[in-house]
Amino acid sequence: MSPIMRFDHVGVTVEDLDGALAFFVGLGLEIEGRTFVEGEFIDTVIGIPGSRTEIVMLKTPGGDTAVELSSFVRPDPEPGSPDAMANELGLRSLSFEVDGLDGMVDRLAEHGYGLVGGIGEYESIWRMAYVRGPEGIIVALAERS
Repeated sequence: MSPIMRFDHVGVTVEDLDGALAFFVGLGLEIEGRTFVEGEFIDTVIGIPGSRTEIVMLKTPGGDTAVELSSFVRPDPEPGSPDAMANELGLRSLSFEVDGLDGMVDRLAEHGYGLVGGIGEYESIWRMAYVRGPEGIIVALAERS
């Protein structure tokens, strides 16, 4: 038996927490909680002494997966690569199954979040698009055909 019991969440560090929060809530995620974290626990886990971060936990409507958004108060955040493409090493996208892909892409475009490429179809099973959200976060939106 595997010691892994389930996938819990993915963490994303952002500079503008409220902007990223609005984006993900707009996608349909629900706020589970928001708090500041500092002290021995977080310093030990992340290996940055004296750190303080504000986090927001977001759940999918079914509640089986979560996204943790965090924004560092201290130390200052380090810039990432907001224009990274899919072949750049590291975490490149968060993926969500959606209903109404075209409408969601249009709605996000109205808020200034455009497609990285286009809407593709895989073997008449999935339609998928990459949307570049705030701070360069790529969100994959997938809909069963």
